[in-house]
Amino acid sequence: MNYEVFETKERILADNERAAREISEMLREKGAFFINLMASPGAGKTTTLERLIELLKDKFRIGVMEADADGETDAARVEAAGARAIQLHTGGLCHMDADMTKRGLERLGTDGLDLIFLENVGNLVCPAEFDTGADLKLMILSVPEGDDKPLKYPLMFTVSDALIVNKLDTLPVFDFDMEALCERVSKLNPDMPVFPVSAKTGEGFEALAAYVERRAGK
Repeated sequence: MNYEVFETKERILADNERAAREISEMLREKGAFFINLMASPGAGKTTTLERLIELLKDKFRIGVMEADADGETDAARVEAAGARAIQLHTGGLCHMDADMTKRGLERLGTDGLDLIFLENVGNLVCPAEFDTGADLKLMILSVPEGDDKPLKYPLMFTVSDALIVNKLDTLPVFDFDMEALCERVSKLNPDMPVFPVSAKTGEGFEALAAYVERRAGK
């Protein structure tokens, strides 16, 4: 047998890890803290960002990269909330990788920013596999999605640093067991803090904002 077997996915991930380290080093030199926010479509990523920006903008100069297949509404919303914003169109790709993130940061401009968010493409699969060089990985699970998501998408819960459980205001409507969720999360990621919030009412956001401040060194 003379032919070669070349594992392309391994090479892609290795190249991505190298680019992610470059991003991390570059932002560290600039004194900027970088957060990758991941969730399913409709989980409330942008509304969560709006709430966090409102609570943090007096302490941080904030930039946001909004990644979507198309559209511009999310960038307009976070800009109105008080952040520097850029809309990134992925052309149908289901995630942001490190190279795309690096180019997004160049277009956003990192000078003068203390805190940078990437709102990743709505997906619980691909974004978990591709490091973006972020200092903190936040994921959102909304109550309507169900408490069994750790069983279906374990990698996302394993690689993330903290879990935001959004849409608490809908708990009376859905069959959602918070205790069962926390037990499932703990088996995958024992050190992961869980922040129950409602982006609609603002419930729970003081604790979440305090966590972000602490992680960012403020």
